Amino acid sequence: MEALRAYAPDFVSVTYGAGATSQVPTYAAVKRLVDETDLVTASHLTVVKATCGEVDDVVRRFRDSGIRRFVALRGDPPDGIGSAYRPYPGGYANAAALVSALKAIDDFDISVSAYPEKHPESVDRSADIAMLKAKAENGADRALTQFFFDNDVFEDYLNAVRGAGITLPVVPGIMPIQNLKQLKNFARMCGASIPAAVEQRFDGLDDDPDGRFEVAADIAAEQVLDLLRRGVSEFHFYTMNRSKLQIAVFDRLGIKPAKSSVKTSGTVIGGGDGTLLRAG
Repeated sequence: MEALRAYAPDFVSVTYGAGATSQVPTYAAVKRLVDETDLVTASHLTVVKATCGEVDDVVRRFRDSGIRRFVALRGDPPDGIGSAYRPYPGGYANAAALVSALKAIDDFDISVSAYPEKHPESVDRSADIAMLKAKAENGADRALTQFFFDNDVFEDYLNAVRGAGITLPVVPGIMPIQNLKQLKNFARMCGASIPAAVEQRFDGLDDDPDGRFEVAADIAAEQVLDLLRRGVSEFHFYTMNRSKLQIAVFDRLGIKPAKSSVKTSGTVIGGGDGTLLRAG
């Protein structure tokens, strides 16, 4: 966090444990960021394993601690990714309902999720975009996308979103590849794909960590540059609690600490908490 805050992110975010009773690490991390840094901080929030009243109590507690931003998410099924999701008895049904509840409590700044390759539980892209539209209509301020590596996929998705009448800013999620094997497993669970051309750039580097690092930084920087050429002006980086690779990406983009006109933001993830950095 100290290394990345020098890049003046628009905001940072902290991930959230499932259920209102397991948000203690999130609250502690968010409170520390608010109290000890000048970073604009958002807390992730989910509806998993919690009643509406429990979620509302968490929101008010965070608000009273100075939190004015949330990343509103449904959350993963309690039985694990791949299992059927069932709304908690007496709880909010989905992220759109959570956005509405947040706006009813206070005028928070709210980010939501978007899926260029479709949420794995959506029956088709039309249903997926309909959910994004509901989140937008209920008061979301922006959408942060799941990571992707094919910019054509993002551009096609954005065109479909705009075609559905959704004007919500859609910020692309950029994932510098810290560990290709782990990322491939994660991508399979969340419905994202890794193009063969991306994987091939790591061929022959199994025993060369420095080489993998350089390739990973190159891939992320090239993706951002291509998106800039396509007119994208904001970026959300999944930093995965690592600053070295993210800074290498910034170096390749010519972004210097606190001096660039390109905005940055990021997220730290781990142990129930996370920090989000976005560049745009």
